[in-house]
Order: sequence, then C-alpha cells, then structure tokens
Amino acid sequence: MPLPILYTFRRCPYAMRARLGLLLGEAKVEIREIILKAKPSEMLAANPRGTVPVLVQSNGQVISESLEIMYWALRQGSYSQTIHPLLGQSQSEKTLIDELITLNDQQFKPWLDKYKYADRHPEFTQEDYFIRAAEFLARLETELNRHQFLVRDSLSLADYAIVPFIRQFTAVDSKRDLHLHFPRLIQWLTLLIQSTVFHRAMEKYPVWEQGQVAIYLE
Repeated sequence: MPLPILYTFRRCPYAMRARLGLLLGEAKVEIREIILKAKPSEMLAANPRGTVPVLVQSNGQVISESLEIMYWALRQGSYSQTIHPLLGQSQSEKTLIDELITLNDQQFKPWLDKYKYADRHPEFTQEDYFIRAAEFLARLETELNRHQFLVRDSLSLADYAIVPFIRQFTAVDSKRDLHLHFPRLIQWLTLLIQSTVFHRAMEKYPVWEQGQVAIYLE
C-alpha cells in the first residue's frame, strides 16, 4: 500500500503545523513541496481550494486542515488505541488546548495577517493591528507565568499548533522588542524553534515534480 502524501509549502504556518504533527506522531509520509504560484494538478485534484497542507491518505481520503492532520498523526501507530500525551491528560488540559488553538486560529491569525500586510488594509494602521494581535500574546504570557509551557509544565498539542504563528508574528518587524512585554513568550518561542523536531519540520526539500523519486518526511 502506498504511503500517505503530504503537499506542503515550507513557509506556510499551517503547513509547518502539519509537518510538526506528522513528525511528533512518527507518521511515515511522502512529502511534496509545492510552489503556490504553480500548484500541481495532483494537489488541486485532492483539494480544489488550492490551500496547503493537503494530506492524501493511503486509501485516497483527503485531510486539508492542518489541525486535523495533527490529530490524525497523533492517533496513529502505538497510540491508535490510547490517547497521545500531547492531546491532554485531563479534561481541563484538553479544554485549555482547544481554547488556545481556537483563539489562535479564529482571532489572532486574522489580526496577524492584517499586521503583516497592513498596506493592504489601510482602514487602520499597522500599530493598531499589532495592538489587537498582541491581546493574544498577553493571554499566552499569562499562561506561561502559570506553567513552563502553554497548558502545563510539559509540552502539549497547543504549543506545537501555535508556535508557527507566533514565529510568523515576531518576524513581521524584527526591530520591535517583544521581549520587553512578553519575556516568557519569547523564551518559549526560542525554546520551541530551536528544538530538534522544529528543525526537522523546517527541512528544505526540492520542489516536487511528476516522476521524481519519492522523498519522505523524516
């Protein structure tokens, strides 16, 4: 049976999230790096929206949402009959994981996009967008003052699902000293992006072409 195929774009935070989930779940997949301006027909057939990531499972079923890919990966293999520790070890942890990821995806990400592309959204200033987005950073800072990571003193799904977006946010204006107001968050970010699994998730792959030898996410 062929391995699942992941269509991905290295710099996309949603694709980063999916790659992290697959690595954490030790899911063996073929990886196909794409160019957004020249999306392969095979990917568009699987996901007509043309967004990444796209996971085409061995049975042909498609998952086109990054968080769903993470859940799929963490429920494979040795954890298929149990709950992966990253998914939460109590109901309160699971609730907080869901809450933080929902806030990230539904509230923070739209402000992040406007902050990053403020020239496309002239109705407010870039500083206005920063202030609105920073409300989420303040929430994360509060959680990190309670425990070492976002949900507890060990890593959870929330840390890995959110870190690509915080990384993207801090890269918008490298001159802005976020450490002044969010010292715990910047410490957390540094720890995560320097981790082995994050470096593996950010491995550079050649752009996929039809007929090339398969490359695997490792």
